Amino acid sequence: MKALRFHGHRDVRLEEVEEPRPSAGWSIVAVDWASICASDVKEYLGPLYIRPHRPNPITGVSVPVTLGHEFSGRIVQTDGSRPDLRVGDRVTVDGCISCGVCWYCRHGNYVLCDRLAILGFDAHGGFAERVAVPTSSLHRLPDAISDEVGALIEPLSVVVHAVRRGRVAAGDVVAIVGAGMIGLGALQVARTAGAAAVYVVERLPERRERARRLGATAVIDPELGPPGEQLLELTAGYGADVAFDCAGTQDSLDTALDLARKGGRVTIVGVFKTAPVVDMNKVVLQEREIVGCLAYVDDFPRAISLVADGRVDAGALITDRIALRDIVEQGLQRLIDEPDRHVRIIVDAHQV
Repeated sequence: MKALRFHGHRDVRLEEVEEPRPSAGWSIVAVDWASICASDVKEYLGPLYIRPHRPNPITGVSVPVTLGHEFSGRIVQTDGSRPDLRVGDRVTVDGCISCGVCWYCRHGNYVLCDRLAILGFDAHGGFAERVAVPTSSLHRLPDAISDEVGALIEPLSVVVHAVRRGRVAAGDVVAIVGAGMIGLGALQVARTAGAAAVYVVERLPERRERARRLGATAVIDPELGPPGEQLLELTAGYGADVAFDCAGTQDSLDTALDLARKGGRVTIVGVFKTAPVVDMNKVVLQEREIVGCLAYVDDFPRAISLVADGRVDAGALITDRIALRDIVEQGLQRLIDEPDRHVRIIVDAHQV
């Protein structure tokens, strides 16, 4: 079968590889659609997560590894450990593979597993015709969710987790830095959590317009002045109860700190390629909290529910569809060259 494998930074290749083999506790999924994440782009440019010469202790996988952690597909073989699942079911997949025995796993926080593996980085992922996944990671897709939209449930689960970690409550004022997939998802999910107002900071015009269409109370252009000052004017000098950094840069972190009110929370969802500097006086002297978010913990059911009943419009976040064979030139490279035009490019795994 064909799979897109990471050999090194700026070196990914569509190759013929062996079919995945089932084992106890694992199932085989035939991929329908996969979504290109900003993390895939960052890994392609490198470095981010993948450690080329260090096999993951759970999976034993090292480079070359098949990329892709956001995807939907159909079960073609299963080990029978889940009576609620059968061959032919349409599914999406929780990308975390945990050991199940460390302190964090035993306390239900598997995303912090001491030996955590992530599909597409530490285990072969979904940019392939078929993929082996833990049976426990499978989530059935209801009829109301298409195969295409099913590929976006994974990043929306990240958003659900972030909004939960940020403790967004009814009546809160929320500010979001970055109107990419995570930022636009956070805009919608925060509304479902009862946020009274959601402001979005974004420098790219087309992304600002998407935020408006998806219900932002107002969008803030940082080119027009410091976003924190603009938000104070919009909120009668108050600021945001919860600010989300969905970009993972020094500038976005500084902006999120400025957006949060005294005693407010700054929720970090973006992944940083270089370590930022934090002005701790902005945290200490005004009693702000900083909350980190990594992936998800049992957040797939809520993400599926929000999309299935229409409270989150995931389809609006799909900006193009391409073939698996075109993923480098038409996918990764376009996301690098045309960030204003795209939120999520999804990949048809049948077109190899």
